[in-house]
Amino acid sequence: MSTFSYMWRLICYRPAWYITNALVWTVIYLMPIFPGLITKAFFDSLTIESAAGYGTWGLIALLIGAALARSATVLIGFITDVNFRFRMGMLLRRNLLEHILKEPGARAIPCSPGEAISHFRDDVDQSEEAVSWSVDVFGMTCFALVSCFILIRIDAQMTLLVFLPLVIVVIAAQLATTRLQKYRSESRESTAKVTGAISEMFGSVQAIQVAGAEKRVMARFRELNDNRRKTMLKDKLMTEVLDSIFSNSVNLGTGLILLLAGQKMRGGEFTVGDFSLFVYYLTFVTQFISNFGKFLTYFKQMTVALLRLTGILQGAPAQVLTVANDLHLREDASDAASSVPPASERLEKLEVNGLSYTYPETGRGIASVDLMLKRGSFTVITGPIGSGKTTLVRALLGLLPQDSGTVRWNGAEVKDAGSFFVPPRSAYTAQVPRLYSDTLRENILLGHPDKEGQLARALHTAVLEDDLVHFQEGLDTVIGPRGVKLSGGQAQRTAAARMLVRDSELYVFDDLSSALDVETEQKLWARLFRERGDATCLVVSHRKTALAQADHIIVMKDGRVEAEGTAESLLASSESFHKLWHGDES
Repeated sequence: MSTFSYMWRLICYRPAWYITNALVWTVIYLMPIFPGLITKAFFDSLTIESAAGYGTWGLIALLIGAALARSATVLIGFITDVNFRFRMGMLLRRNLLEHILKEPGARAIPCSPGEAISHFRDDVDQSEEAVSWSVDVFGMTCFALVSCFILIRIDAQMTLLVFLPLVIVVIAAQLATTRLQKYRSESRESTAKVTGAISEMFGSVQAIQVAGAEKRVMARFRELNDNRRKTMLKDKLMTEVLDSIFSNSVNLGTGLILLLAGQKMRGGEFTVGDFSLFVYYLTFVTQFISNFGKFLTYFKQMTVALLRLTGILQGAPAQVLTVANDLHLREDASDAASSVPPASERLEKLEVNGLSYTYPETGRGIASVDLMLKRGSFTVITGPIGSGKTTLVRALLGLLPQDSGTVRWNGAEVKDAGSFFVPPRSAYTAQVPRLYSDTLRENILLGHPDKEGQLARALHTAVLEDDLVHFQEGLDTVIGPRGVKLSGGQAQRTAAARMLVRDSELYVFDDLSSALDVETEQKLWARLFRERGDATCLVVSHRKTALAQADHIIVMKDGRVEAEGTAESLLASSESFHKLWHGDES
C-alpha cells in the first residue's frame, strides 16, 4: 500500500469529521484576508481622501472584531482537529493491537516489547501528524490562491517574487526525500532498540545481578544510546537544514519585494496601502511556504512509519491498519468481548483429533495428538522435560498455530481457537506467571468487576487468604515488576486466582503447582473440586498430588502420546510413567 493510499484510507475512516475539520481550518486560514484589506484601506485613507470613510476608530474596531472572530474559530478548529486526529490514532492502535492479540503466542510480535511500544507511540503519532497537516496545507493553499489573486490585481511582478520561494522549497524537499527517509528510519530503529533494552533490563534485574553482568549490560546500553544519539543528530540536522532553506528563501523574497516596492512607490505606481497589504500578507505567505515544506517532510516520514507498522504485522496486508472498526467511545456502546456464551455452549465434551505443531527453529513439537475431555473431568498431561506438554495445551488454546488437527466443542468444530478459548469458555494459567507492577488486586482482576464476592472466592480457592495477612497493604500491596515481591508459590497462586475469578467451563493449568509445597497443593486441588462443581480441568503436571487426583492421565514422550489411563493402570503398564511417579527418570 502506498503512502498516499494509507493517508486516504485514514481520511475515509471518519470523512465527516475530516471535511468539517478541513472547512473550519480553511476559514481560519482565510480570515487574515480581511484584516489585510482593512489595513490597506486604513493606510490609503491617510493619503487618498476617498479611499475609506470608516475613520480610524472604525477600522480599529473592524480589526479587533476580525481578531476575536478568528480566535473563536480557532477554538472550534481545535475541537474538530482533536476529534478527528485522536479517532484516527485510536483506530490505528486498536487495529494493530487486535491483530497482535489474534496472532498465536509464538508469532505475536517480531520484536521486543519495548520496540513494539515505539511502534504504537512514535509511528502512530507520525501518521497522525501527516494527516493532520494535510488539513493545514489545504487551508493555506486556499489562502495562497485568494491572496495571490488579490495581489496580482495590484502588481503581478511583486506577487511573483512572493511566491517564488515556494518553488525552491518544493524542489529542495523533493531532492532531500531519500536521505530524509533513511535518517528517519535509522532514528526510529535506534530509539526502538534503546526502549527495548530498557524493558529487558527492568525485567531481568535479578538475573543481571546474579551473573555479575552489570558493567557489560551498561556498556551495551551506552553503545545503543550512542548510536541513537548519532542517528537522531543526523535526522535533526537534516530537518534543520530544510527549515533553514525554507526560511532563508522567504527572507530573500522579502528583500526583493522591499527593493522593488521602494522604486515603484517613488514612481507613484504603488500606494502605502498596497505596500502594507503586501507586507501583511507576506507573513502568512511565509507561514504557508514553511508549513508546506513541513507537510512534505511529514509525508515522507509517514512512509517510514507505514513500513515499520507493516513490519509488525508479519506478512498481513497493510490494509489491516485502516479497517473501519467501532472505537466504543460512547458509554452505551456494547462490548462483544464481555458477552457470556449461551447455555448451549456449556462444555459437555471437548475432542481433539490429530493435533500437530512443529517449531520451525528446532523441528520439535507435537504430532497427531488425540484427547477427549468430558464435563467435570480432571485430566493431567505429564511426561519428561521436552516431551511437548506445554506445546500441546498452547496449540489447543490457539496460542500456537496448529499445523493440522481439529478441535471440537460439544461436537462443533472450533475454527479460531485463539478467540474461542477465552473466558467464560476457558481460563488459562501459563507455566511462567505474567504479573505486573501493580497492586495484588489489579493483578488478579485485570479490570474484571468483583461481582458477588468472586475475588474473595478466588483467593480462597487459590489458597491465598492466609498470605494476605502478611502483606502490609493487603490486596493493595504493589508487587513490583513481574511480581518480584512475591515468592514463587505466591506468584503461581496469584496467577491461579486471576484465572479462577473468571468463572469458566474449562480451566487449563500449566505446571501451576511446581513451586508449591505438598500441603498447599492438596488444599488447592481439594478446594477447586469442592467450589468449582462440575468444571472441567486440564492440568500439566508431574507432581504426585495432581496425578493422584486425576480421572485420566496422558503420558507424553517426544511430542506424541505414549500412554494414557488412570494412575493405577499406568503404573502397571507404562515404564515412563513409573519413572515419573517414583522420580527416578533420567
